[in-house]
Amino acid sequence: MGYVLAAHQYGKAEIRVVRIYRDAAQHQIRDLNVSTYLRGDFADAYLQGDQSSVLPTDSQKNTAYAFALERGVAEIETYALALARHFVEQVEPVRSARVDVEEYRWERVRVAESDHPHAFVRASQEARTASVTVEGRGSDQRISVLSGLRDLVLLKSTGSEFAGFLHDRYTTLAETHDRVLATALTATWRHLRTEGDWDAQHTSIRQLLIERFATVHSRALQQSLWEMGRAVVASHEEVAEIRLSAPNKHHYLVDLSPFGLVNRGEVFHADDRPYGLIQCAVQRDDAPPAGPSWQAPGSFAG
Repeated sequence: MGYVLAAHQYGKAEIRVVRIYRDAAQHQIRDLNVSTYLRGDFADAYLQGDQSSVLPTDSQKNTAYAFALERGVAEIETYALALARHFVEQVEPVRSARVDVEEYRWERVRVAESDHPHAFVRASQEARTASVTVEGRGSDQRISVLSGLRDLVLLKSTGSEFAGFLHDRYTTLAETHDRVLATALTATWRHLRTEGDWDAQHTSIRQLLIERFATVHSRALQQSLWEMGRAVVASHEEVAEIRLSAPNKHHYLVDLSPFGLVNRGEVFHADDRPYGLIQCAVQRDDAPPAGPSWQAPGSFAG
């Protein structure tokens, strides 16, 4: 029995890039978390310790900082595209590059009913995301662009139920036709094109997800996700598919009867774990193959 080096990659994870624009009286801030992943023929580095084909991860970090200054961070998809293309087209041993970006939201501090020009407050735990993969060069180059959001916290105090489910000998959950539905949504959508008005698309898709969560009478979180994803694909012809992941943030009615109190759906215990995790993908029936789009960096797929 022998051994061979199989899939391998390397990169720089979680490069914290904060870009501040100071060219106007009101400063602008873009707060990013960037990760790079390079693939190519790096076998000698693993098998022999030969680093002659290895671009140091420190160099990848420096490139992320330099691009933030030289090219700016107008939209994270454009920034990630520029980085991924650079690694593939300018670094000879690199055959494929993936760049993941998270952006954290900041809002201006309000002082005396006016926006402060250079003071900010973190908006929420929500992050905007982008992932770009570039493979090959020239006419054979393949590019995939994913956009998304993470930890969009949503809650509706009614308009949700969960009943008629399968029972077995271990089932204790009571059926309900009126419950609190809450989640911290992660959504990622695959683009059909490599150019677009990324900011406008993100704003529109985010609002669609929120509106459908609010307005669909939910008989299950599964149904809510389907309706949210379907609305996005139906409204955005540039989206090939969307994948949604939603933990069910359970809220349990507190029994106050021992104290002579009647709790009519007003006081709940928010339980963070364990939680149901509901996931689905909604795809156009004529969508082209995804290629490397969904290959998570940790999977070493392909």
